[in-house]
Amino acid sequence: MENEKTQQLDLEATEDRRVAKKVASTHIVTADSVQAEEVPTIPIGPLETITALEPEVSVHSVAAMRATNVSPPLVVHPLEYRRSVYEWLQIWLDGFRTHYIPLSLMPVLLGGTLAWTETFSDKAPLGSFHLSSFVAIIVVALLIQMGAHLINDYYDYQRGVDASNTLGPGGLIQQGFVAPTTILIIGLALLGTGTVIGLITAISGGPLAYVFGLIIVLCAYFYSSPPLPLSALGLSELIAFLIFGPLITLSTYLVQSGGQLSARAFFYSLPLGLFAATVVWANNIRDIEADSHASKLTAPSLLGLRWSRVGYLVLTLLPYIVILFLGVPHGSPHLILITLWTLPMLTTAIVGAMRTNVLVVFHQTLQQTLKILLSFTILLVVALIVSSILPVLIHLPAHLLPF
Repeated sequence: MENEKTQQLDLEATEDRRVAKKVASTHIVTADSVQAEEVPTIPIGPLETITALEPEVSVHSVAAMRATNVSPPLVVHPLEYRRSVYEWLQIWLDGFRTHYIPLSLMPVLLGGTLAWTETFSDKAPLGSFHLSSFVAIIVVALLIQMGAHLINDYYDYQRGVDASNTLGPGGLIQQGFVAPTTILIIGLALLGTGTVIGLITAISGGPLAYVFGLIIVLCAYFYSSPPLPLSALGLSELIAFLIFGPLITLSTYLVQSGGQLSARAFFYSLPLGLFAATVVWANNIRDIEADSHASKLTAPSLLGLRWSRVGYLVLTLLPYIVILFLGVPHGSPHLILITLWTLPMLTTAIVGAMRTNVLVVFHQTLQQTLKILLSFTILLVVALIVSSILPVLIHLPAHLLPF
């Protein structure tokens, strides 16, 4: 009997402890600094159990998955959200990187102007201009450039380049707007369409126009395409100089002039090529950290920020040195020196580039360089037209003047 009472007391004591433990585990604690707000405590028993078990932690490499992961969008819309036509238009315009369009349009404008002004004469004061061919070249340049941007975004995504760089790629893949395969297909379609139209347009330019066009198309595709992307071999600036300088300018000149090649067109194309190389240089300075992380070789990533800024300074001054050689000598069109009016804009860009230590700021430097290229080319084209037409109009009888 005594044993039964002892067991009964033990059971009651155990039950009391269990109830007390349960009450203690759900005890409400009121913070002194927060009046009338109760915070439940968390029992540490389960945590102690997990710690005692000492579960094994296995680590697996995900390096091979880097090229197939898409960073989550910064803003996720609900599933029922539907973008308007205007929103999709803005998204695709950003994906095509339309702010880079002056790189390809300006050499077309310069090449067409050079070929046109050489046809000015007393019998034809306004010369002859092939408008249909000129428009076709513009269409070809736009299609190839936009296609190259999309192809570049796709292969950079595959290699993990610009994965976290919101200022670099167009963002169609990175923000999850369009599937990567779709981007590649559209990019190839644009590049192929531009190539076909270019083949037809280049008929009047002769064999050399086809050679220049082939080089442009190959560089556009293999700029980021495997197995050896040209942009990852430190050739970005050189390719930009060749394509957006001599190649496009001379190709346009050949088509407009009926296959005639001109050393004058080559020399005038050099400033535009140098500006294009400067734009790419500023872009690569901005992306130094991202390119280094992705093992992408660029000249600024090798030189570092300090010497890269010096390189930017040199590249921006070279176009003006070329203009001085073309416009100062006796008998040269001195009016082209009005391009020096862009020097204040250049000064602002240089000061910003030399004083900042923040890489992101070079995105603004890049945009400023594009504006300088645009203003420089327009002034150069106007100067060439005026310099070529004035001598012809001065010697014409008044009744033969076209205006």
